[in-house]
Order: sequence, then C-alpha cells, then structure tokens
Amino acid sequence: MKVFCGALIACAMLAGSAARAADAPAGTIDATITIHADRPGATIAPEIYGQFAEHLGHLMYGGLWVGPKSPIPNVRGFRKDVVEALKRLGVPVVRWPGGCFADQYHWRDGIGPRDRRPVRINTTWGGVEETNAVGTHEYMDLVGQLGAKAYIDTNVGTGSPQETKDWLEYLTSPSHSELAQLRRKNGRDAPWRIDYVGFGNEPWGCGGDMRPEYYADLYHRFAAFAKTPDDAKPLKLAAGPYDDKTELTEALMKTNSFGDMDAITIHHYALPTGDWSHKGAAIGFPESQWMSTMQAALKMEDFIRAQTAVMDKYDPDKKVGLDVDEWGNWYDPSPGSNPGFLEQQDSLRDAITAALNFNIFQAHADRVRMTCIAQVVNVLQALVLTDGPKMVLTPTYWAFMLYKPFRGATDLPVDVTSPNYALDGATLSAIHASAARTAAGGLVIALVNIDPHRAAHIAATIAGASVAKVSGTIITADTMDAHNTFSRPDVVKPQPFSAASVSGGTLQVNLPAKSVVVLQLQRCFDSSPRALVALPQSAVAGRRAEGRLPE
Repeated sequence: MKVFCGALIACAMLAGSAARAADAPAGTIDATITIHADRPGATIAPEIYGQFAEHLGHLMYGGLWVGPKSPIPNVRGFRKDVVEALKRLGVPVVRWPGGCFADQYHWRDGIGPRDRRPVRINTTWGGVEETNAVGTHEYMDLVGQLGAKAYIDTNVGTGSPQETKDWLEYLTSPSHSELAQLRRKNGRDAPWRIDYVGFGNEPWGCGGDMRPEYYADLYHRFAAFAKTPDDAKPLKLAAGPYDDKTELTEALMKTNSFGDMDAITIHHYALPTGDWSHKGAAIGFPESQWMSTMQAALKMEDFIRAQTAVMDKYDPDKKVGLDVDEWGNWYDPSPGSNPGFLEQQDSLRDAITAALNFNIFQAHADRVRMTCIAQVVNVLQALVLTDGPKMVLTPTYWAFMLYKPFRGATDLPVDVTSPNYALDGATLSAIHASAARTAAGGLVIALVNIDPHRAAHIAATIAGASVAKVSGTIITADTMDAHNTFSRPDVVKPQPFSAASVSGGTLQVNLPAKSVVVLQLQRCFDSSPRALVALPQSAVAGRRAEGRLPE
C-alpha cells in the first residue's frame, strides 16, 4: 500500500523508538484511545468559544469599561489591557446585556449623551445603581474592537414586541426612518450587523416565571415583529431550559411551524455541593469537591443529549441549533465581596472543567453551534480578573487559548478506554479526549486527565491516518486549587509539552495528573478511499493535481 504525506513534512514513522514517550511515573495508569480520522463529523463552530458580558458586579464597570477620562489606559472607555487580552484569544461572539439583567433592560436608557442617561436600580444584581454609561453604541464599539459577533438579548420579561422591533430598526436600518435618523444623531451613520438576537432569558425563572406553553407563544409573537433588512437577518434564539428539563424545549419545537427559530438555548452551572445556598469555595476546597465539580461539569453531556432527543423528534435534519449561552462553575462569592456581584477566584479546577465542556460541545457540534461561558470578566468562571488598574488572566483564559486550533475544524469520533478516578465511592473515567481535523489537513487532539494524583500513559491509534510529527501544550499545576493572582500571575499558564512521540504507528503520550494537553499533529495518509476522506476535499484535489495522490 502506498503512503502519501502532507506537504509540510517528510513521512518518518519513528518505528523502533521506545514504547513510551518517556519513562512513566510510578503509579501511572494506562489508557487507550482510537481516533477515527476516517469518519469525519460536523464542523466545530468557532462560536462554541463565545463570551457573556452582563451588567453584573464589576464585569462591565471596572472590568471592561472605565470611561474615556479614566487614568487606566482605554480606547473610547474600554480598558486596553482587557480588550487586548481578549483580542489575542480571538473572542468570536459576546452576549449582552444579560442574563437576568436583559429582562429589566430598556435599550432607550442607553443611547444619547451619557451624562443625560437615566440612572436605574439593578434589582437583579446587588441593588446597585445602573448608570447606563454602557449602552447600545458602546457595546457595538466593544464587539468592533474585539472583531466579535454581536449577540443582543432582548427584553421579554418587562418589555414588549414593539420595543424589540424598534431596537432592531435602530440598530440595522439603512433607511431615513425616525429611528435610523436617531441613530445617526447619536453618532452612528451606517447600520450595524447583529448576528444573534435572543428573546428573553430563563423564562422559567428570573425572566418571568412563565409556563413553557406561555413563553413559546410569546417567543413567536416577539420573533414575528423582529424585522431587519433581508440582507442582514440575525439568527433568532429562543430562551430555553436548564439542565435536563425538556418541557420548554418540547413546547418550543412543537410550535415551530413558522420556522422562525434558529436555535434554542440551554443553561447549566456546575456547583460543587449541588446546594445553591452553600455552593462551595473557589479555592481551598477538599478533594471531594474536586470530584463533585467534575461530576457536575460532565453532566453537560447528559443534558445536551436529553434536549437533542426532544429536538430530533421535530427536527431530524438538525436545522435548529442548541446553544449553551450560559455555562460554567458557580461557587460561593469571594469572602468580603458583595454577594450580588458573584465574584470568585478561578483555579486549575476551572481550566480542567472548561476543557471537559469543550470536548462535549465539540462532540455535539451537529447541534451545538454557539456557547457563552459565564462570564468574561470578574464574574463567576471569569477569563480575566481586574482590581483598579491591575489585571490577571485566569486558568480558564488559558484553557480557551489552548483550544483555539479546534475552531472551524471537523470533529472526529474518539473512543476512550480508561481506568477510573475514584473517591469515596464515586467514580469517573480518568481520561477524556476530543479530536478534530483542521482545514489544513492536520490533526488536533485534546487530552484531559481529571485524576489529581496519577499520571496516565496513553496509547492512541488513528484510523485512516498516520502520525508523522507531534507537538503540544499543557496546562497543569502542583495543587488542585492553583490559581493566578495580581502578584503571581503565572502560576497556571500553558507550557510546551514534549512527553508525546510516535512509536510503531501509535501515538504515545505521558499525561501528568490533573492536566489538559492539546497536541497538534502532522500526518501521513494511506491511499485507500476510506482513508482519503480524512483530508479536506480541497487538499485532496491539490495533491492529485501535483501527482502526489492517485486519481
């Protein structure tokens, strides 16, 4: 059988090298993985790595916005250091203004001169004054600075279809209507592009305590009047359920005869204790809460499957997406902070659970096309923490950075056989994995070891392709609650990973305890038709034109 190699490398299989990438540590577990490069799945939408920016605590004010007159360096009021960090990450989409805040937000409060905007009370988050200094123009400036897509969440709880209709006209109309002229008066001539519009938030709870059937009717009423130009239509998102509650999903899918719904949203938060009154500490936690947080995070898979099963009954072609626009770990507030501000530290535990969620989202990329972690700065599982002029990047930020190669790649099925991580009668598979084929024809593999004590030796075979070269990056630390502070910002940070090699056609990896590793592989392909599907069609055509693949 002939073997054909990628254009960037020579095909060398390193046969005869040691059976393991390096001497495995004592107590190492053994796991095996099969990656099916010959069975490509759905494209992994870049929007799976989206962000959420609510008017909550010190997220918007102090975290992102400091105002144009602040001594903290800023661009039109948004602090440079945070924006630059998020730009390096390549944030694909930002959801705004909520969350629960969306259902008490009236967009006209946030336009016009900032010194004339009304001050409201944020009754949802801390009872503090909301100055409306950040409104429509500021948010659109932020997503413009980031190069991100705009996702506005409209007010269904205390608003009206007319209010939503007017906001979309203000944002998107190129005409000389009264609202388009008002936008021009406020400093924006050209219309904006809105990529997503959500209708309310958590209608089963803070969005109005509604029955599923009632919200489903409301959704279609609001969506019917949400008009935009034909060449600038946003995706319309219905506010869906949480966890495995499927009644709202059923009501929405059953009434989608008008085809006016592009996705249903779902929320899931992982609590170490499962008790909303005492959720558990962000740092200084016992190993039992490491285990319980992993268990809670991994339930995302079951919840996505439960919602998908309902959606498949009405939509077998998967035209309607399932967007997880709130997810993450939720702990007790940092000691001494305002409990309504939801401040918490972020540790290695959060990087591990973020990776687990990414693996789950990627495996369900046929339905899951956008997600937003809660939240981007200073709130819940934040990517960035600030204190006045100081800023630090969290382990969760670095988990997002590690997974960048998956964006736009094609998901590949992965079979994992692994010993369990066990504690006090609870057990979980120690090793979790995800794989994808990049647009350039390479492979990217994510490996997660949730066992906080034992390293793992992993032998991975790749059906339909052979590995020619491997490089990697790792996130790990000495302790389960290792975290970055303003004085020690680099305790948890990606490092080069060299404990991976190729032996006899098998990828060998020594994965440390409590770690996330992302490997990038260059490959060689055999000439069988089954194997060739692992290459993008453009790459196949190019190689055939160059005489390096058979017709």
